[in-house]
Amino acid sequence: MIHPSQPLAAPPAAPSLVRSISDPLPPSDVPCPHGVPLPVRPDGVPFARELAAYGDRLALITPEGELSYRELAERVAATAERLGSARRLVLLAGANRTDALVTHLAALSAGHPVLLVPGDNESTIRSLTQAYAPDVVAGPDADGVWTLHEQHRESVHTLHPDLALLLSTSGSTGSPKLVRLSQENLQANAESIATYLGIDDTDRAATTLPLHYCYGLSVIHSHLMRGAGLVLTERSVSDPAFWEEFRAARGTSLAGVPYSFDLLDRVGFERMELPHLRRVTQAGGRLAPERVVRYAELGRRSGWQFFVMYGQTEATARMAYLPPHLVAEHPGTVGVPIPGGSFRLRPVEEHGPDTGELVYSGPNVMLGYARGPADLALGRTVRELHTGDLARRTPDGLYEIVGRRARFAKIFGLRIDPQRVETVLEQHGVTAYCAADGEALAVCALGAAGEETRIQRLVAAECGLPARVVRVRGLARLPCLATGKPDYEAVRRLTRPAEEESVPAPGEDLRRLYAEILDHADVSEDSSFVGLGGDSLCYVELSLRLEEALGRLPVDWHTSTIRELRALAAPAPERPDERDAQDAQDARDALEPRRARPASGLRKALRSWTTPDSWRTLRTLETSIALRAVGIVCIVGSHIPLFDLRGFAHVLVGVAGYNFARFQLTDAGRRERVRRLWRSIARIAIPSMVWITGAVVLTDFYEPANALLLNSLLGQTTDRFEWAYWFVEALVHFLVVLAVLLAIPLLDRLERRYAFGVPLTLMGIGLIGRYDLLGLDPGRPYLSPTVVFWLFALGWAAARARTAGQRALLTAVLLLTVPGLFQDQPLRTTIVIAGLVLLIWVPTLPSLAPLNALAGVLASATLYIYLTHYQVYPHLEDDFPLTALFASLAVGVGYGAVVTRVKRRIRRL
Repeated sequence: MIHPSQPLAAPPAAPSLVRSISDPLPPSDVPCPHGVPLPVRPDGVPFARELAAYGDRLALITPEGELSYRELAERVAATAERLGSARRLVLLAGANRTDALVTHLAALSAGHPVLLVPGDNESTIRSLTQAYAPDVVAGPDADGVWTLHEQHRESVHTLHPDLALLLSTSGSTGSPKLVRLSQENLQANAESIATYLGIDDTDRAATTLPLHYCYGLSVIHSHLMRGAGLVLTERSVSDPAFWEEFRAARGTSLAGVPYSFDLLDRVGFERMELPHLRRVTQAGGRLAPERVVRYAELGRRSGWQFFVMYGQTEATARMAYLPPHLVAEHPGTVGVPIPGGSFRLRPVEEHGPDTGELVYSGPNVMLGYARGPADLALGRTVRELHTGDLARRTPDGLYEIVGRRARFAKIFGLRIDPQRVETVLEQHGVTAYCAADGEALAVCALGAAGEETRIQRLVAAECGLPARVVRVRGLARLPCLATGKPDYEAVRRLTRPAEEESVPAPGEDLRRLYAEILDHADVSEDSSFVGLGGDSLCYVELSLRLEEALGRLPVDWHTSTIRELRALAAPAPERPDERDAQDAQDARDALEPRRARPASGLRKALRSWTTPDSWRTLRTLETSIALRAVGIVCIVGSHIPLFDLRGFAHVLVGVAGYNFARFQLTDAGRRERVRRLWRSIARIAIPSMVWITGAVVLTDFYEPANALLLNSLLGQTTDRFEWAYWFVEALVHFLVVLAVLLAIPLLDRLERRYAFGVPLTLMGIGLIGRYDLLGLDPGRPYLSPTVVFWLFALGWAAARARTAGQRALLTAVLLLTVPGLFQDQPLRTTIVIAGLVLLIWVPTLPSLAPLNALAGVLASATLYIYLTHYQVYPHLEDDFPLTALFASLAVGVGYGAVVTRVKRRIRRL
């Protein structure tokens, strides 16, 4: 290997033959090397030769200007003429710039095989130039001017007629082992991709990935094949200027590897207004199923499709894709073979009959590998591709990758071969063991103390990785297993930072917190609140304890993974020494699982009120939580009556719809959605029925229909107490009906496709009951489920509203329809309108830590306070109305603690 500091040397050819290709070519009188005639020049790759067919359609949008297909074809033809008619090997320094793309297309159109290398990696250019002695080297000179340097007037190689492109396998840039791709490979794979993505001549794709990377190259090929436009840019998606270019170009397509989606999360992609975006594609490594579902849901809400894809350089680019309509139910799979391709599973020892090595067949399978110049004369040596991935076929006919046969790993979208890294280090006199460790590469080097930085840079340059993800440790003895084989798990462990070994990762504590509150045993770093089936009953407790642990939470934390939330954690501010012990206890309370301590949240709230600093720390409180806390206090206080602030029960109907959309209508598959919804119904209905049954048995105020939550259907009177639990009945009735409807595949698909339109339509249907247009006259009109359903649908729509126009529409409906619901009660009307307007427009409110703690206790126990207060306040309301209020709240909180304890006991049993 040539050291990076060495200058670029000419390949082993006579210096007199090295000249600029811009000079005219003299008549050829040089005998054919090797003494054999060169193969007849093929016609070239069709899509590269037929660019002019799209005429004046826009082909390229670049920082320098625009280029039509006609203009692009003229530049390609001119460059092809400069390359000449005799086939030669062209080494192209790939870059997302016009000159590089024109040279690439010119070579393909004229039948010259292209050796495509990363243009920003000088060591790779040197090593492959030395290894393959290209006839032409295309790239920028020292001044950045694009130049074609001719090394040989006629090729020194025997080039097979089918050979069109040579690419390094992902992550192995610089290695002499290359993938040999044919003209048929390129044409067939581009056609297949364009077909299943539905690309047409109105599309415009941004070059978010490098030209030399097979995924990035496939984006270019598939769009050029269909006459679509390319937004040719070298900017990263983390650069604000990229998004300015993308919007100005009316971009329709984005492609990314998993790391790209990390960047998209950081720049707030989900909040961007991209009105022309049609599709987002992902490949280059496994994206966690939770994130797949989240991006699919974001696409569904925003009007674009999300495609998960699977491929390898050896298959030109793509082998499988997951159709967008299957993403929600099968996010962990790679989908189905691309058009024209097929899979089979080859049995593998030590694996069951349902799992095997994935073997792919299709017209895009490479000709074979090249390990040196002599292999460029070879034809097809491979008929099908043994991917090295272990997979299974699901009952739905989809394929799921479950492991790797070899040690390759994907880091930053690059396929890294640790064995190759060990070999390279050995060539530099370093004996080492190398292993992938998540998104890092771990290296233990023998006797290399003090040389860690040099080795780190060497490995990073070889693999094309940032140096920060290469961890190196020098050791006097490399770790081995009892069998004498390398202990790669020890390599990972020994190279991790010391704090990772001595202190549990924050994510581990967060995982325990999620597991305890959500009753889940399988919590991972990529789990999210909605992904684990969380609902409004446990949302408040978890959100407030997370805020205590992490310092702050984004509004959409419930859809974020634990890994993403952990990145938000900030160091705790310094406190006086005398409070260190208390602070330590606070931290433990925030993260340690609760052991069913009744009213512990109330004790924490009371303690926070006595801490001076807590009154000086500004925090935020979600509006939905604030409305639940204030609402239940006003409901109980108005029933006593300590004061008269009615209307909050109807506000909470809207809040219930808001939370239904956030926690029940997740990206999970239809069956999982419905299962979680029935579970939430049980969590509401069972404690309610148990308590109300006791009230029926012990008092004369209620009927059996109340205990069954059927009073609105079976009740015969309009007695106040018989209608006392109308809110619980309405909520359960809504959820049961929606669970049945969402179990229907067509309705489930409609809801996913029209996230805002469906609740808006249901709100319109609910207004039929609001105005009793069918003449049902339930007796207590503003308490009947059929009357208040439109408020539930309005809250649902508020959670789905993404634009100011949508929110303004909901506000207008609210202002027009609430008046008149409560006869001669203007204050009640005002309270309902004000509360729901806050819900629609204001996601969070400013608050203080003590208020947050108290609001969390009350909001978490809203259901239980509502259930129990009817049996508490009547005994105290006449003589001690204020005591009646506090007693009602305390009993409700206590009943909630009992329900939680019983539920966890049952789960353990």
